[in-house]
Amino acid sequence: MTTTATPYAVLAEGLVKRYGDRNALDGFDLEVRRGTVHGLLGPNGAGKTTAVRVLATLVRPDGGRAGVAGHDVAREPARVRRRIGLTGQYAAVDEILTGRQNLEMFGRLFHLGTRRARQRAGELLERFALTEAADKPLKAYSGGMRRRLDLAAGMILAPEVLFLDEPTTGLDPRSRNEVWEAVRSLVAGGTTVLLTTQYLEEADRLADRVTVIDRGVRIADDTPAALKSAVGGDRVEVVLYDAADLPAAAKVLARVADEGAEPYTDPVERRAHAPVTDRVAALTEVARTLQDEGVGVEDIGLRRPTLDEVFLSLTGHRADTATDTATAAVSAAATAAGAGTEQKENAA
Repeated sequence: MTTTATPYAVLAEGLVKRYGDRNALDGFDLEVRRGTVHGLLGPNGAGKTTAVRVLATLVRPDGGRAGVAGHDVAREPARVRRRIGLTGQYAAVDEILTGRQNLEMFGRLFHLGTRRARQRAGELLERFALTEAADKPLKAYSGGMRRRLDLAAGMILAPEVLFLDEPTTGLDPRSRNEVWEAVRSLVAGGTTVLLTTQYLEEADRLADRVTVIDRGVRIADDTPAALKSAVGGDRVEVVLYDAADLPAAAKVLARVADEGAEPYTDPVERRAHAPVTDRVAALTEVARTLQDEGVGVEDIGLRRPTLDEVFLSLTGHRADTATDTATAAVSAAATAAGAGTEQKENAA
């Protein structure tokens, strides 16, 4: 397979990867346009990391085919590796070294030579806004700084395609925003990014397009806005002080709700919401009317579908219940098999 004559930096068709009697990938398709951020969205155990490992040539597919940066991952793995970067879920930097020493070490590992490795480290420290902390040990780095350093390490060879496997897992909101800004900077410089994530917000903020994967199969592929619209779009939601006021709130919400939509009420949480199209006008009208009618409102606002709502709509199950013992076993087998494959290929 070749992707050089297409607008796609990554192109996969019918990928299959088996671990025992289970398929981590079961005919998975993917198209990633050059110069974009493409989100790969799914719950734990859906096949996201396995897909990345196949595309990054860390494990071999059992079926289907894939091309990355113009080269077939099965027939030309060495050429693919020279054109990609990979940042996993956990920072791969050395805790003992400084930020600068980490990047220089990666540069030498990539055979840049001492002088070029030092030069490249300086360039990346500046690009990722880490110059002031360059000579500090990593124990002085925040979570966001560590992840930015990890991204910088993945950019040592300025790859055409960068795979980011859940890069903001465990980060606080500020650190997450720092990583997002770094990713935007990479794409502005011409890098294509394939981002795996469990967070709909992350895909919404970064991705030009999103592929939803569940149980190793692509179940949706569209823009973030279109995916959210498919599960109801924007909603006006109110939380009341008194559940007895829910009928009154529902009546007000019905006036602004999308045609044919019935407001939803939850007496336990004293909550009511309804889908709307003209979000600002609807919110304003509901707030004003409830105030005029003397309904006590604890909270009111616009909300968008959550990850669980997207998956409940698309798959029939919630994202947080997608990983069972069997899926976890597949994930563990994938890691072990991938490590073994990598060791054999490095030895070769």
